[in-house]
Amino acid sequence: MNNIVEKTKHNWLVLAILILAGEGIFFLPFVLARIFRPTVLKTFEITNLELGICFSIYGFIAVASYFFGGPLADQFSARKMLSLGLWTTGLGGFTLYLFPTLTTMYGVYALWGITTILLFWAPLIKATRLWGGDGFQGRAFGSLESGRGLTAALLGTFSILLFASSHESSASSYLTVLLFTSVAVMVIGALTWFFIPETEDEQYMTRHVHNREQILHLLKNPDVWRLSIIILCAYIGYKITDDYSLFAYDVLGFDETQSAGVSNAALWLRPVFALLAGLMADRFSGRQVLLLGFITMMLAGFLIYNQPAYSTASISLIILGISLIGVYGIRGVYFALFKEAAIKEEATGTAVGIMSVIGYLPDVFMSPLMGYALDTYPGAYGHQVIFLLLFLAACGGFVCALWLRSRENDWF
Repeated sequence: MNNIVEKTKHNWLVLAILILAGEGIFFLPFVLARIFRPTVLKTFEITNLELGICFSIYGFIAVASYFFGGPLADQFSARKMLSLGLWTTGLGGFTLYLFPTLTTMYGVYALWGITTILLFWAPLIKATRLWGGDGFQGRAFGSLESGRGLTAALLGTFSILLFASSHESSASSYLTVLLFTSVAVMVIGALTWFFIPETEDEQYMTRHVHNREQILHLLKNPDVWRLSIIILCAYIGYKITDDYSLFAYDVLGFDETQSAGVSNAALWLRPVFALLAGLMADRFSGRQVLLLGFITMMLAGFLIYNQPAYSTASISLIILGISLIGVYGIRGVYFALFKEAAIKEEATGTAVGIMSVIGYLPDVFMSPLMGYALDTYPGAYGHQVIFLLLFLAACGGFVCALWLRSRENDWF
């Protein structure tokens, strides 16, 4: 195991592949719908609520996948699990391209709940933790989230250019983007297979079983629960970024291409804020970064909710940018706190599974909730309700971050 860890630790090619894989796999289920939300609704002839149900189906499957995928990551090769997850996710994209119906969407999103989580998520986090080693966890996870953001921005920009350059209908143009993305995910799967080393020496490894005592030990760790709630509150904020392109379209009066540009511009801020947060976490503490991040989310949510008349588009865009400081910054550090929470490396996968079951519950309820709000309260007010949720989630995350045990010279 030690030889493999040394091969992985601080190998920048390994991190680059993890970054590419870590964002590429989620481009199909989430990022395309975030960038092209108005176009997706038109292409598949669905409502906001029906799209939300797709995400909810994904979320229900993902919750179970988080729990079972965690122990699997502690027993099997990350290289094999990551590659299989990418390939099967790409196949789901091909299926949706060939049969673009709502029924197909339901089935494919259920499949993606397995391929992106059971086979992929915990191995990604464990491999990143091994890459960082002692003293560089903030940098490791900040770099992962920053790189994922840069990957999303680059792919998003190319997708918009491909969409805008097409002389076909918006539906046909979107399906072209979907096909390109599916091919890209399959290629990333091949890169992962060839360039990610085994995380365990298969000639030596013992496939330890996580018995009840070890799982109970993690469940009794109060910081595991606190981090779970922090992830949940932060992820609510991240899910709300799905509304940004539709906000620009409905409220600011942007056209489809311009509204996609707003969402894509947000993606370009993600690598900056995530990397800065990771560096700050190593320099100061992850807890301080969490507190600052939740403060910016509270501020942005409060401002949008209490601004019924949007005087200028520029003011609204600045407020959205403020919210992204917290949303992306927190995502860059919450998995960097494992050592502070006294979680051993060999239990990383299981801990990720436990925390993710709670932390990523917004995959189940946020999209249908947002769809309901937007369909029930058309126009600006529906979006204001969504930003009220951002404010409330940030308040909850801030309080929970205050309760994190500090093992360093820290505030409070």
